[in-house]
Amino acid sequence: MKGKFLAALTLAATLLITGCGGGGDTPAKTDDKSAAKEVTLKIGATPVPHSEILEEIKPDLKEKGITLEVIEFNDYVQPNIALNDKELDANFFQHEPYLNDFVKEHKDVKIKNAGGVHIEPMGIYSKKIKDLKELADGATVSIPNDPTNGGRALLLLQKAGLLKLKDGVNEMATVQDIAENPKNLKIQEVEAAQLPRTLEDVDISIINTNFAMNADLNPMKDALFIEDKTSPYVNIIAVRDGDENREEIKTLLNVIKTDKVKKFIEEKYKGAIVPAF
Repeated sequence: MKGKFLAALTLAATLLITGCGGGGDTPAKTDDKSAAKEVTLKIGATPVPHSEILEEIKPDLKEKGITLEVIEFNDYVQPNIALNDKELDANFFQHEPYLNDFVKEHKDVKIKNAGGVHIEPMGIYSKKIKDLKELADGATVSIPNDPTNGGRALLLLQKAGLLKLKDGVNEMATVQDIAENPKNLKIQEVEAAQLPRTLEDVDISIINTNFAMNADLNPMKDALFIEDKTSPYVNIIAVRDGDENREEIKTLLNVIKTDKVKKFIEEKYKGAIVPAF
């Protein structure tokens, strides 16, 4: 009896261990496998249109096992700092000339262009005049205070016939490069995000499309003069050096450069934003 009791006890213990081990291990392996497939991408973006475009592709990325977390910024400095500091996996707000200048000025920043998405034509806006022909002598003009967008604004003023720059200058032009200023325009350099707020105080302002749209300005209706579709300022996805080879980043670029996204951009922004793919 004693032997039979010990045998039964041993059998029961074996079944209990097997039952617990088998029942616990199988779900754990499944969870680990599932967790391995799930990837979260944190992308910094300005609200309009960058964040809106990213929100559009969230479901498509989710189907591929990527959860997209969009973190909004309202300036042109912090998204690059956050990316370089590994607080983000990528950012989407700038064109390559701006990125190149930023990296040149911040030697410790190691980020690069992973791919272009769209063009945002810069425009000239006003709440005081309806036509640039009405612009008076000595008028006040606000432009972005960062080097590449400031130079871009000056080139746009030149294209509009309001001033002339020195021969050979490019998007890095500064107010010191103005060769002819027949209307004696007074140039005020302001942080790009704040330019819409200057419209009450200046005669005209040169504003990036994302900030114009964020201030309920319609570039195609409200701009007195705007860059054409040949603009070289393509907005890009930026990543840390080397991360352009990450599978998640490659997937992000593949998903954002589709006919679906192109149609979304064309229908939502009606020419104010131009696909670059």
